[in-house]
Amino acid sequence: MDWHKISLDKLAKQAEVPEGYIRLSGPLEHDNIVNGDGLRAVLWTQGCPNHCPGCQNPETWDYEVGMLVTIDEIMERLSQFKGQTGLTFCGGEPFVQPKACREIAERVRKEFGWDVWSFSGFTYEIIKEYGGEPWAFLKSLDALIDGPFILKQRDLSLRFRGSKNQRLLHLKQGTGEILSIE
Repeated sequence: MDWHKISLDKLAKQAEVPEGYIRLSGPLEHDNIVNGDGLRAVLWTQGCPNHCPGCQNPETWDYEVGMLVTIDEIMERLSQFKGQTGLTFCGGEPFVQPKACREIAERVRKEFGWDVWSFSGFTYEIIKEYGGEPWAFLKSLDALIDGPFILKQRDLSLRFRGSKNQRLLHLKQGTGEILSIE
């Protein structure tokens, strides 16, 4: 797959959900310490076009399965998680449901004061070039782990990443500007 020419429009169409909903692959997690700094809630999105060989979550690829959940219900569930410092979007591919993810990210920051991270099989540069809702979602983040998982570059010693090509980008929330790269 050519990671630089993939159409996020086509992907978002595949992942379409009704306004005010998001499609999840499973229940929300809490007290997670492996998907970002601090004690985190994790939201697992459903649907992914990347199909990386060796993916740890191939059950999240199909756009037609999973659970449709209202954003209000997500917020209610998250409000019950005590002691969390942030929310991480995992997948699947969060950037194929960017509008719902951005709404949740903005509400989590405003209502709970949490920071927000996301994983993506797309690179920062692809998301920025594409613009639109994916870029708006990226600008709502404090950190992005970008790039597809590449089995031949697998490295379990990396912090929050699975392969050497992936980057942990610390972002200026609100602008998407890269502040630092790990």
